[in-house]
Amino acid sequence: MLIQIMNLLLQVLVSIVAGACLLRCYLQWLAFNLGSGQSRTIGAYVLPLSNWIVIPLRRLVPSIGRFDVASFLAAYLLIAGKTAILLLLSGADLANILWLLLALIDLADLILSGLVGLVLASVILSWIGAGTQIQFLVSLLVDPLLAPIRKAMPNFGALDLSPLVLLLILQVLQIVVGNLR
Repeated sequence: MLIQIMNLLLQVLVSIVAGACLLRCYLQWLAFNLGSGQSRTIGAYVLPLSNWIVIPLRRLVPSIGRFDVASFLAAYLLIAGKTAILLLLSGADLANILWLLLALIDLADLILSGLVGLVLASVILSWIGAGTQIQFLVSLLVDPLLAPIRKAMPNFGALDLSPLVLLLILQVLQIVVGNLR
């Protein structure tokens, strides 16, 4: 029971902070300005959650082009820490380095779950929040993923099935990642 409670608490905490690190990495890839001085931007939420771990890592690991290695590494380290704590609580030995691979699989699962959430949010906001700032931001995040699918699919006029196709692809990848675990 203690392990299940710790798993829940760590899962929520690590998912929020690691998710913020991954979002920060993705936004840098998209060349999005996270300016912390603007109180209404996504940076006002992402930066306070991730600065404490990303900034020290940036001193050690530079970005590679637009890819923010420090933010990605921060997300991985958080998930690896969660995995190590849960394994130690369950009495497992960390001498076997397979737990690091398990953490990598958990990172892939978090990325896929976040993308599924973004696609669903994009679809819902396109129905009810068209033209809002949050709908613009979510579209900014999802459109680069939908663009190749839209190019490959025939045009159905006003009916855009590309989010459905992307959701199917992401769910297939989640099944693969789940089976790797």
